[in-house]
Amino acid sequence: MPSEVERLAGRLEHSAMETVGGWTFWRGTIDGDPVVVLKTGKGAANTAAATAIAVERYRPRAIVNLGTAGGHDPALHVYDIVLGKESVNLGAFKSGYRERGRGSNSLEWSPMDLQASEGSAGQDANALTMRRFAGDAALLAAALGAAHLYSKGRVVEGVIGSGEVWNSELDRIERFHRQFGTSVEEMETASAALIAGRTGTPFLGIRIVSNNITNGGAYDGKTTDACQDFVYEVVKAYGRIESASEKIGK
Repeated sequence: MPSEVERLAGRLEHSAMETVGGWTFWRGTIDGDPVVVLKTGKGAANTAAATAIAVERYRPRAIVNLGTAGGHDPALHVYDIVLGKESVNLGAFKSGYRERGRGSNSLEWSPMDLQASEGSAGQDANALTMRRFAGDAALLAAALGAAHLYSKGRVVEGVIGSGEVWNSELDRIERFHRQFGTSVEEMETASAALIAGRTGTPFLGIRIVSNNITNGGAYDGKTTDACQDFVYEVVKAYGRIESASEKIGK
C-alpha cells in the first residue's frame, strides 16, 4: 500500500519516479548505493508480477519485501518486527471430499506445494506439503545487525505466512501457528520470495505487527512508518556488508 512504501521512497537521495505497467518505482540511492523502492499493490498476483518486472528491469543484488502483518503468535505485540527466516503460502490448500450438506472445515485441509509437481499438485501425494521459502542469510544478518537501532518493539526471526484470505478465525490462526510455525500473516511475501528464488536473487521478508487478534493487540496504522524506518537501516547495514565482501574479494 502507499502507506507502506512512500515514506521509505521519500528518503532516497537523488530520487526519480517511474511507472511500468501500472506499478510505481522510485529510483535513488541510500548511502551511495543504488536502491529501487517498488509499490507492488496488494496480493500475490500483483506482487509476483511487479517483482518479476523489477528483477528484469533493475537486476537487483537483493530484494526486501516489507509491510504490515497480523499476528499469529500470541507472544508478539503491535510494533514487533518479524524477520522472515522463512515464508510460506497460506493460500494453497486441498480440501477433502465432503458430501453435500456436510458443510466445510478448513482445519482439515491439506497444504499444496504448487512448485513440487509438473502435474496436478492436488493429485500428487508428494505435493501435499507446505513449501518453505528461506530468507537470505546475509540479508538476515544485516537485519539482525540493525536490530539495536529499533526501539519501538522487538525484532525477532520468524515465519511469515502469505495468502489472499484475511483470517479472523482463531482456531484457523492457531492451526497455522502450531502446524506451520507462522508468526504473522499478510498477502505478499511468499509470492515475492518465489520469484526471487526462481531468479536467484537474495530475498528477505520484513513485516511489522500492526495488529494481533490472538492477544487483543489493536490495529495501529503508524506501524507502517516504523517498519520503513527500520528497513532503511537494514538497507544501509546490508550495503556495508556487501562493500566489505567486495573488498575481501579483491
